[in-house]
Parts: sequence; C-alpha cells; structure tokens
Amino acid sequence: MEAWIGLMSGTSMDGIDAVLVSFDDQSVNVHASETLNYPDDLRHRLLAVSQNQGTPDEVGELDTLAGALFADAASRVIKRSGISPSAIRAIGSHGQTIRHQPSGFAPFSIQIGNPAVIAERTGITTIADFRRRDMAAGGQGAPLVPAFHKAFFSSDCEDRCILNLGGIANITWIPADSTEPVTGFDTGPANALMDAWCLNQTGLPYDTDGHWADEGSVNQELLKDMLSDAYFARSAPKSTGKERFNLDWVKTQVQRHPDIPAEDVQRTLLQLTVTSIIHQLPAVPAMKIYACGGGTRNPLLMRELEQAVSPASLAVTAELGLDPQWVEPVAFAWLAQQTLAGNPGNLPDVTGARGPRILGAIHHA
Repeated sequence: MEAWIGLMSGTSMDGIDAVLVSFDDQSVNVHASETLNYPDDLRHRLLAVSQNQGTPDEVGELDTLAGALFADAASRVIKRSGISPSAIRAIGSHGQTIRHQPSGFAPFSIQIGNPAVIAERTGITTIADFRRRDMAAGGQGAPLVPAFHKAFFSSDCEDRCILNLGGIANITWIPADSTEPVTGFDTGPANALMDAWCLNQTGLPYDTDGHWADEGSVNQELLKDMLSDAYFARSAPKSTGKERFNLDWVKTQVQRHPDIPAEDVQRTLLQLTVTSIIHQLPAVPAMKIYACGGGTRNPLLMRELEQAVSPASLAVTAELGLDPQWVEPVAFAWLAQQTLAGNPGNLPDVTGARGPRILGAIHHA
C-alpha cells in the first residue's frame, strides 16, 4: 500500500488537521486522522501577523514554529495509524495562510509552516507551496480543492455542488454532464466573521453550536449594508480571505448601527454567510449540495442553509464517503500525489490560470 499524509490549517487558524490516506481509483481510504490545536499564544501571533502586525523577524520565527507543529501533527497521525513511515510516499502540506492578495499590481499568497522542517523532522518527502505556481500563471491561487472534488465527487447521475464551510466559504460546481466545465470560487465569509466577533465580544474562540447567534435576531439593515460589499457581486474567478473579511470589517459595519445588541450582530453574521452563499449558487433547482468544513458542525448554520437552498437539497460529504472535517486535508494529500506524478493540480476554469499547472515545491526526505 502506498500512503499519503495531508496537512491543512485554514483561515480560522485554530489548528492543524492531519490525515493519513490511500487512494483507489475514485475512492479515498482514511486510515487515521488527527487534529492538533495551536497553542493560544501561537494562534494570537498568527492572527496578528495575518493583519500586517508583525516584523520580518516575527514572520520568520512563526514559519519555523508552525513548521515544527505541522511535523508534529504528521508524526501523531502516523503513530495513530500504526502504518510504517516507510509506506508513506509523501506529505502534502497546505501550510498556514497569513496573507492572500490575488489581485493588484503584484499578486501574492503567503503560507508559512516551513516544509523543510517537516521533511527534516519526519524523514518523509514533503510538498508545499501549492498556490504560487497557479498565481504565476495568472490565476487566483485559490480555491485549489475543486480539482480534488472533481476527481472524487463527480457523478453522471446528478448535478452536484460541494460547499466548503471553513473560515471562508467556497463552492465547486460539478455538472452531471462531463462535457461542461467544473467551476468554483470563494463566496465570502463562512465562519471567519462569526468567530472573530464571538472572540471579541465573549472571549470564546467560536460560538459553540450557534447557541449565541440563536439568542439574537437578524438585523435586516445591517445585513443589507454587509451584502453591499463589492466582493459579493464580483464575477468569478475570485478568492478572498481575512485580509478583507475580518474583525475590523465587522466593526466598520456595526458602527453604522451602534445600538444593535452583540447577539443580533452574531445572528446577522450567520445570515450573511447563508445569504451570500445562496445568491451565488448556480440556478439549478435539482442539484444536490454536499457541505464540508467546520461550519457543518454548527446546527443553526446548517438548518438555515437547508431552508434557504430549497428546492435543492443539502447533505454532507459523509454521504459521498468522506467525513466533512477531512475533505480539505485529504485534498492536499491528493495534490501531493498529483505533483509527484507530474500531473496538474489546478483547474483553470476555477482559478483563472492560463492553463493546467503542476503545483507545489518538493522537499525530498
């Protein structure tokens, strides 16, 4: 058996998801999984750097520290699996995004978590830095998971939309007609703004099960102002992150409505996630939507989405054989496999790149 490890930490910056997998045709075998939370101090430093609050020394130090934690996550998932490290072909590490600016005079995307440290500490070939080659070819560098979605979640029986509810939400549209292109893009915030407001107002890193939001009510005027952000009306290809949708963005919106209770703001932010997604879904009533990512663990968010997408239906990717929490790290294990095989990992119809490209930098063991 040839095994692969995928490592992923998203825009929520709460920790590292690790999976050890093998691939058979169009199926994924997850042999072990592990989540390694960031220590509070490190998470706060990463969040600060992501908002341009850090020196080059700080970024360099965090790159090394994050790399050591990514290596630790890989070692833990190996131990949990009971599989010999010699059976693991490579590690695919997304790294930790600290800045993503896909447009402007000189587009760039920065992921830290030094892959050389991962390769050195684990003794396993490590592939990372997946986004920059796509961007060098004129693409957004994101989202990259639609290529994996296409490979493993496509169907000739139904039109499918894969909805990833991470810090940022993105969709992948997979038509049943294989002659039509697979497309996808970031729709805007999913958990990022809710988490940021919850931490600011309550000191808790996230709103468990949406209980706090459920105490509030949607403020329609605030929601209208939030939805007026130009990103939501922009045509694809497009991608975004905490550079745009962050706590300062929320505070700017709330300043126009100073008397709104904090729980109403939280409920409105949840509705912003729902409405911004719904407005950007393909107009195909019979499609099936499969959700993944941390947002699937928020019952209120899922309930509101299920009502809003009707007559389309909403499920989770577990129905397609893959736990919603592990879709993204599995995707980066698959991208590592693609890279070593010399196969492209991007979809130009998604990212806007000039063509298919082999992604990532290889750090040999």
